[in-house]
Amino acid sequence: MNKDTSSIKWPLKKREVYHSHFDSTIWNDFPFRDDDIFIATYAKSGTTWIQQIVSQLLFNGEINRNVANMSPWIDFRLPPKEIKLATIAEQQHRRFLKTHLPLDALVYSPKAKYLYIARDGRDVLWSYYHHHSSHTEAVYEMLNEACGPDVEPFKPPQDDIIEYYRKWLEQDGYPIWSFWENIATWWEYRHLPNLLMLHFNTLKKDMPGEIRRIAQFLEIPIDENKWDLILKHCSFDYMKEHAEQSSPLGGALWKGGAKTFINKGTNNRWRDVLSEADSTRYEKLALEKLGPECAHWLATGKMPT
Repeated sequence: MNKDTSSIKWPLKKREVYHSHFDSTIWNDFPFRDDDIFIATYAKSGTTWIQQIVSQLLFNGEINRNVANMSPWIDFRLPPKEIKLATIAEQQHRRFLKTHLPLDALVYSPKAKYLYIARDGRDVLWSYYHHHSSHTEAVYEMLNEACGPDVEPFKPPQDDIIEYYRKWLEQDGYPIWSFWENIATWWEYRHLPNLLMLHFNTLKKDMPGEIRRIAQFLEIPIDENKWDLILKHCSFDYMKEHAEQSSPLGGALWKGGAKTFINKGTNNRWRDVLSEADSTRYEKLALEKLGPECAHWLATGKMPT
């Protein structure tokens, strides 16, 4: 960034968020570097895909880069924050870390770069249901042991996907966290010079163009001799085949392993399952919670002009 940023009103942390999965207090002690990259999303919105893209840009198409190890979920409860902060501090490469927090629950650095990717909530839910249903029993034990008695325990899904969707929608993200506030808090600051808003649909339609846009934003020059390799390594088929490099603990947290974590990467699986009323309810809530411009972007990937 070469622009004068002295007049910008930067986001401030306003609250702590506690959940069976995360503890936002880790940000209070985070030692930023000026070239840090943060990948922010709601769950199952393209997080791992963006991590893979950033890795390929940083390491010029190299294979055998374990993205899950290099790019930890910073606010996740496991491992304990003292261990996680120490591990992150030891990294010598340009760091790229992920968060699933709303923007107002983290500390925001004016010098770092932020990539936020969003996806239609119905696609998110279909992907997350598979993700949640495929956890091993050990996952629930570890999370519930880490979160303590003041946080609602995390349990396997108790409903079929339709009822799960309805509860998620009507209870604002249950059993994970609020979808609407996650989108809204990042959308509010979409004009910041160090925040790039991305969309899952646009990335699927034009992955080469979006990767170039990401590279330009991150100020990473592209080696055109490695361009085809970078594209290959960011494809869904390649990531599925090498899923153990993208999956936390090599996929040990999911039944079926890493290839369960990297599942389908497709949209619209809900269209033949949801009733018109169930789908319309989502669209009405999107308008109510986000406003027409953000709701339209979330549905289509098209930014307002």
